[in-house]
Amino acid sequence: MSDAARLLAVLGDQGWTLAVAESLTGGLVTAGLVGVPGASAVLRGGVVAYATDLKASLLDVDAGLLAQRGPVDPDVAAAMARGAAQRLGAHVGLATTGVAGPGPQDGHAPGTVHVAVVTPRDARVVSLVLPGDRAAVRAAACAQVLALAVETVTPGT
Repeated sequence: MSDAARLLAVLGDQGWTLAVAESLTGGLVTAGLVGVPGASAVLRGGVVAYATDLKASLLDVDAGLLAQRGPVDPDVAAAMARGAAQRLGAHVGLATTGVAGPGPQDGHAPGTVHVAVVTPRDARVVSLVLPGDRAAVRAAACAQVLALAVETVTPGT
């Protein structure tokens, strides 16, 4: 079973819903979830906030935080996840932000990624440096946020 299917099953068993906020992954996480039959029972939706200003206006990320640290930041990832859950009316929020490449952004090297999961009980952020080209970084970021989400929401872990 894929992490997307596992996540949806665990959330469904708990009666929880899911929302996703994506930047560098550009909808790949949401697409992976939608590919699982029955996803609509759990997945509320996803927001692709690629531009920095949209992180503030659509996901309620503090504009001061964005101005001070930029969009590639662990606290921004957590705020994106929290904002997605609140805005889309879900119990759990996931988020991805970072630099897919090919070049650096705001002083951050390609492969610098932050993924976040926010639940009613917990909030977790993982900061990563992922190898590979743009496609590899984006795919790995998707895999990492789904794995973190499964670990975070699975009872007893």
